[in-house]
Amino acid sequence: MNQKTVKKEKMTWFAGFLNGIETVGNRLPHPITMFALLAAAVVLISGICAMFGVSATGEMVDSKTMEVSEQTISVVSLMNREGLAYMLTHAVSNFTGFAPLGVVLVTMLGVGCAEGSGYLTALMKKAVSVTPAAVVTPMLVFLGVMSNVASDIGYVVLIPIGAVVFMAYGRHPLAGLAAAFAGVSGGFSANLLIGTLDPMLAGISTEAAHMVDPGYTVGATANWYFMIVSTFLIVLIGTLVTDRIVEPRLSAHRHTDESVDSQTALSEQERRALRLANLTLFGFVTLVAVLALPQNSFLRNPETGSLMSHSPFMSGLIVLISLLFFLPSVVYGRVSGNYKSEKDVCSQLGANMASMGSYIALAFVASQFIGYFNYTKLGTVLALKGAEVLGNSGVSGPVLMVCMILFSAAINLLMGSASAKWTILAPVFVPMFMLLGYSPELTQVAYRIGDSCTNLITPLMTYFAMVVVFAKKYDERSGIGTLTATMLPYSIFFLIGWSALLVVWMLFGLPLGPGAVLRL
Repeated sequence: MNQKTVKKEKMTWFAGFLNGIETVGNRLPHPITMFALLAAAVVLISGICAMFGVSATGEMVDSKTMEVSEQTISVVSLMNREGLAYMLTHAVSNFTGFAPLGVVLVTMLGVGCAEGSGYLTALMKKAVSVTPAAVVTPMLVFLGVMSNVASDIGYVVLIPIGAVVFMAYGRHPLAGLAAAFAGVSGGFSANLLIGTLDPMLAGISTEAAHMVDPGYTVGATANWYFMIVSTFLIVLIGTLVTDRIVEPRLSAHRHTDESVDSQTALSEQERRALRLANLTLFGFVTLVAVLALPQNSFLRNPETGSLMSHSPFMSGLIVLISLLFFLPSVVYGRVSGNYKSEKDVCSQLGANMASMGSYIALAFVASQFIGYFNYTKLGTVLALKGAEVLGNSGVSGPVLMVCMILFSAAINLLMGSASAKWTILAPVFVPMFMLLGYSPELTQVAYRIGDSCTNLITPLMTYFAMVVVFAKKYDERSGIGTLTATMLPYSIFFLIGWSALLVVWMLFGLPLGPGAVLRL
């Protein structure tokens, strides 16, 4: 049997495995029902665990004071007086406080207009005429990775646009959505720049390190060199998985009628509308930049003068992004004739919200599930129990760090927030690994690798439900099974590739960042 035949059989087996996951997953109830059942399961499990006194003890970092203290965490029941009262009184606040809800709806006001006015389609047609098809996938994954500098913007902006980009090139839209999702979420920790997550995790690591060395400081740039290289690794793996596994599988057994005719040239009126819309876009970006330049700008942090840290600019970025799409879309629609008056624009805004009805319903149930899970402390107890097992495993060296990566990846399936998990895990692993001679920076980077890779396949990731809804736009049959099967290859190969990179990094003794060593 020749090598080509072997490869084909392996790919067929892997594709069959993914198809099986998708089939089983999509035979589950509707996502709304599924999240409702998961919420009910949390209620039942919390009651049973609380009845048997399930708890875990460990050192934890207080997220507000950054002080480390030993705490015993017990599972909190939802099947008693207090739990029932919580479910009743927090149903609304769980929903309105659901992190992605406001972000998604406000952003879609602008993005929906970009699509409805024809501006996005015209922009894609223009892009297709000047951009080589070969760079589309790596460009999309790269933009996804880089988007984490602006926190969660990539989820609500880049992922839906990824599908449109692939359609413009005559490719499967779900593959474009997957490529963008892989970059945004699977490559969440990687970047060429220092993002909002770096100083947050560094602060927690510093406090954990003080348990062994009171003078130790972990800087925000502690993992910078490693994450720069990781960015190119994630782009390479994301591109190969998209082009060699995900898109061929989707194209083989899925068909979509929606497409963008990338061969149709723009009319003279459309070209004029696109020029004026792009000038509006450039003008808005220039205006924001000019307003942000002065040190005393209202867009900056009034105390530190920072434009990125706790500033009105970052807090209002969602509104700015929405306007970034909305303003040129109105100009394009008016000049092209798609919008006759302000009534058409208002109707489009209403249609944008109407299209999000399924997501709003799903968000209500998903928010209850996540709220219940956080309230019961089930994830915290499981994390502490698992940390104890790993700490007693007796492994060392690169194998220890790979185990740390796999453990973080598993815990990420149960707890969504990267910083919340690290407040639990850092006081356990940072001091323990320091006593074994490994730096806090190394422990932190191992955690970040695992924490990123399984974002793509866990319903506890707050934007997972949103991506399920986006996928349904292009395939009504898709569901949680479709998304999980589509994203699983990214998780597997990101874990393998990123772990291998860390092992090589350790073998060569390279610094993780400026002044950040591997061994103490």
